[in-house]
Amino acid sequence: MADAITDTIPPEQAGTLYGLFCERVKRSPHLPAYRSFSSETKSWNDVTWQEVATQVARWQEALANEELEPGDRVAINLRNCKEWVFFDQAAIGLGLVVVPLYPDDRPDNVAYILQDADVKLLFLQNAAQWKRLEPSITEEHALKRVIISNSGDDLLSEPSIYADQWLPENWGVIREWDNEPHQLVSIIYTSGTTGRPKGVMLSHHNMLSVAAGALQYFDVFPSDVFLSFLPLSHTLERTAGYYLPIMAGATVAYARGIPQLAEDMQNVKPTIMIAVPRIFERIYTRIHGQLSDKSFIARGLFKTTVAIGWTRFQHQQGRGWWHPSFLMWPFLDKLVASKIKERFGGNMRLIVSGGAALSEQVAKLFIGLDMCLLQGYGLTETSPVISVNAPDSNVPASVGKPIPGVAVMIGDNDELLSRGPGNMLGYWNNHKATAQTISAQGWLHTGDQARIDEDGHIHITGRIKDILVLSNGEKVPPGDIEAAIIMDAIFEQALVVGEGESYLSALLVLNSDHWFSLAKEHNLDGFDHDSLNNKALHNDIMKRLRGLLHDFPAYAKIRRVSLTLEAWTVENDLMTPTMKIKRPKVITHHQQDIDEMYS
Repeated sequence: MADAITDTIPPEQAGTLYGLFCERVKRSPHLPAYRSFSSETKSWNDVTWQEVATQVARWQEALANEELEPGDRVAINLRNCKEWVFFDQAAIGLGLVVVPLYPDDRPDNVAYILQDADVKLLFLQNAAQWKRLEPSITEEHALKRVIISNSGDDLLSEPSIYADQWLPENWGVIREWDNEPHQLVSIIYTSGTTGRPKGVMLSHHNMLSVAAGALQYFDVFPSDVFLSFLPLSHTLERTAGYYLPIMAGATVAYARGIPQLAEDMQNVKPTIMIAVPRIFERIYTRIHGQLSDKSFIARGLFKTTVAIGWTRFQHQQGRGWWHPSFLMWPFLDKLVASKIKERFGGNMRLIVSGGAALSEQVAKLFIGLDMCLLQGYGLTETSPVISVNAPDSNVPASVGKPIPGVAVMIGDNDELLSRGPGNMLGYWNNHKATAQTISAQGWLHTGDQARIDEDGHIHITGRIKDILVLSNGEKVPPGDIEAAIIMDAIFEQALVVGEGESYLSALLVLNSDHWFSLAKEHNLDGFDHDSLNNKALHNDIMKRLRGLLHDFPAYAKIRRVSLTLEAWTVENDLMTPTMKIKRPKVITHHQQDIDEMYS
C-alpha cells in the first residue's frame, strides 16, 4: 500500500475504551470514521472523528439528564450504524455499563436479559420493536426509559420516546471520565444453546488487550475500510470490527444488510471484512451453483485455477515446492480469480472468519482464488479472540496461534484451556458458573476439544458437550460431519444424532429454493409433505451424503435421514441470535422423527 503507515494507539495510552476514542479524535479529527448509506440521497456518506465526537457529546448530555449512576446498566438493540457508536461511547464515557442485544432476538429472551441485568434504559431501532417487547415487560423490570431511534407516526407513551425528541438541541463537548481499565464496561449475554443465556462481564482492559493482540498479527492502516455487517452485539464484531478500527484509525462502512451485501461490497470496496463461516459457505454454494450452468471447459478452468492457487499458497507458506504450473498464474488470475475478487469490491486484502468452524473445503476455494482468508477462534468469555492465523503463517485447517499475551494448554478430556488478559471478569450474578469456567489458577475452560501442533497452531477437534458416543464406544464430533453436509446447496441445515445408538442418523432441512426441482426429478408433488418420505428420494439423499462424507471414517457415516422444509430459526427458538443451532431443543422438537430413524 502506498500510504502503508500505521497510527496505532497502544492500550497503555488509551487506558479505557472511552480513552481510546478520545485519543483517536485528537489524532485524526478530520479523517473519515464511519460510512453509511443514505436512503434519502441514495449515496454513501462519511462522518469524521470530530463529527462523531460532537454527536457523542450530545448523547452524553441526554443520558446525563436521566439520573443514571455510574455502574448502571443501559441496553442497546439496534442494527449496525453510527448511532450504535454514539450511544456506546456516550454511555461508557459516563461510567455506564452497556448491554448489547441482538436485533433478531425473541422478545421473551430480551425481556429476560433486561431483568437479569437490571437495565434502566433501553435504546431500540423502531416503535415496532417496542410493541413486540412491551407485553413481556413486568413490574420486576427496572426499565425507566426507552429510546426509539427511527421516528415514526406511532404515538409513544411513557417510558418510550423518539430519539430526536429526547436528544438536546444544545450541548457542549465530550466529557472527561477517569475510568479504571479493569472496571466493568459491558455485560454480553451468551447465545444460550443449552439454556438461559449467561451475562459475560468484560472490562475495558479485556477488549483493549485483545484488539491490541490481534494488531500484532496483521497491520491495519488509516486507509483501510472495514465492511461491518456481523451484528455489533456479537463480541467478535464489537472488539475486532469496532474497537480495533478505532485503535488503528481505520474507517468502518456499515452494510445495509445481508441481501444487499454483494452490492455494498461493489460500492464500498472494503479492504478488510470480518464474518462468520455461514457467509463464506453461502458464497461457496452460490459459486458452485453458477458453475453447474457453465460449460465443461469453464468448470475445468475454474477447478484448475483453485488447485494451482492452493498449491501456490502452500509454497508461499513454506509448505511445498515451486511448480512450473505457477507460471500460468497471471493468466488464471486475470481470467478467473480476479473476477471473483471483483465481486468483493476488488480491494479486499484481509478476510477474518470466526464465531464457528470454517470448512477447509471452503477455505481452499477462497485461498485458491488468491484471497487472504484467516480463521480465528475465541469465546465471548475471552473478549473474544484466543487465536488467529497470521498472513505469513496460515494453516487453514487450524484456528491459528494464540495472540500475544494469551497462553493455552490441553487439559482433561483434551479440553482447550486459555489464560490471558481477555479472560472475562466472570458471569453476572452467577458465581457458580464462574467457578466452573475459570480455575483458581486463571485457566478458562473453553468446552472445546483441541490439539496443538509443534509450531503452536491450534486445531479444534470437537465440542465436549456435543460429542456423540455410539453404542460401540466410538466418539464422534458431529460438527465436522454437519459442516460437510451443508456444502451441498440442497441442504440448508443439518444435525447429526446417534447418542448411544449403533449408527448415526441426520435431521436435514432442505433448501426450499432447490426442493421443487428435486421433487420434480423424482416425479413428486413438492407441496405434499409426504413426498419428503419417498424411498427413491431418500436413496438419492443417501447417495449425496456418501459423496460428501467419503473422507470420514466408517463409523461416521450416516445410515438414516429425516427430511424437513421447516427451518430452525431464532423465531421458533431452535437457533440462537448468533446462528448456532440449539441442539437439545431441535432434538426434542424432532424426537418422533428420531425415534422412527431408530425403530
